[in-house]
Amino acid sequence: MNIRTIKQIKNLNNQRVLVRVDFNVPIKNGKVIDDNRIKLSVPTIEYLLKKKAKVILLTHLGRPIGYDGKGKSGYDNSFSLKPVVKRAGELLGRPIKFIADQKIGRPDDQQIYFANAKSEIEKMKAGEIVMLENMRFFPEEAKEISRLSKKIAELGEVVVLDCFAVAHREAASVSGVTKYLPTYAGFLLEKEIVNLGKATEDPKKPLVVVLGGVKMETKIPVLKQLLSKADYILIGGGLANTYFWAKGYKVGNSVIDKGYKKEALKLFKNKKVILPVDLVVGDENGLKIEVLKIDSKFKIQNSKLSIYDIGPETIGLFAECLKHAKTIIWNGAMGYFEKHPYEYGTYAVANLVADQSSGKTFGVCGGGETVEVLKKVNLLNDIDLVSTGGGAMLEFLSGKKLPGVRAVQIK
Repeated sequence: MNIRTIKQIKNLNNQRVLVRVDFNVPIKNGKVIDDNRIKLSVPTIEYLLKKKAKVILLTHLGRPIGYDGKGKSGYDNSFSLKPVVKRAGELLGRPIKFIADQKIGRPDDQQIYFANAKSEIEKMKAGEIVMLENMRFFPEEAKEISRLSKKIAELGEVVVLDCFAVAHREAASVSGVTKYLPTYAGFLLEKEIVNLGKATEDPKKPLVVVLGGVKMETKIPVLKQLLSKADYILIGGGLANTYFWAKGYKVGNSVIDKGYKKEALKLFKNKKVILPVDLVVGDENGLKIEVLKIDSKFKIQNSKLSIYDIGPETIGLFAECLKHAKTIIWNGAMGYFEKHPYEYGTYAVANLVADQSSGKTFGVCGGGETVEVLKKVNLLNDIDLVSTGGGAMLEFLSGKKLPGVRAVQIK
């Protein structure tokens, strides 16, 4: 996929550059407690500053009341970007002017806010930074986006998208503003697009895909898209539970997705799909543990018990598939890894994927649980690409055209 990147912008000197980043970071007691997402966009911002651009940062934070169309949109102090501005300034080693205003929800208030923003931006010198308030305080960010898009576009001359995590969303500050100004990919967005493309468009074979987690809705499209390209697709977590339930096995109180019975029976019977051969069963407190083999007699006798992990034979089976892989894509946990002793299957997969990826195999991982696991076992740096987008990664892998990617694509 050919895309426009910031290095292709001929002259950034004194240009007002709108940079849509993803600074949606956890905050506790008014302080950022995990600044990794901010750090990931620092190279893009520093490059623009070095080229003497005027940098105008746009981001969202959380889900304020009204963002999903429920309740009234507007300012909410608990979702203000004040702590984010402070931490971003510390990481960049320079002050960031915060354009804050508690009255930004209603149309009249918005007019005042953007007039103030325009006034502050006109005062900017080359190499300075300002940041606007939480984009999700504006009711038009997620719906009826054209009006807000135009207001944002009037503040800049160029758009740089560096926000893969929200690239799948039709939002005023993501895809909307790109309809009015020339748009380029920042370094982070470029890395995501290039590496996900490398893993899916013409991957080195064998390609092994590992899918876990619970939501069949998000994984079925990926399975359908990659089934023809993959050599093996390893299935764990609630996805496997759903298949065994659909087959008529007694799975006790296990997490299943009843809405996907037909799809599970149809897709998972493909020879490329590798299912668990044994499972760890127990209760939610990590007690009453037993390993059950998958055969025609499989049955959880106690209806209060559940499947919580893949078993040791399955780990060995998955290891055989992964050790020959030249490309690996992993999304989703193998079980309830948050509770001991149900972490072993997921941790084993993490170590297997990282071990291969640190060698000649090209490894891509993503999704909230997957990234959390890699952090816990200190393997983030062993993976070629740890995607910043959970939903965006899955939509990309399923073949969908993401609005934020389409905006920088050279047709």
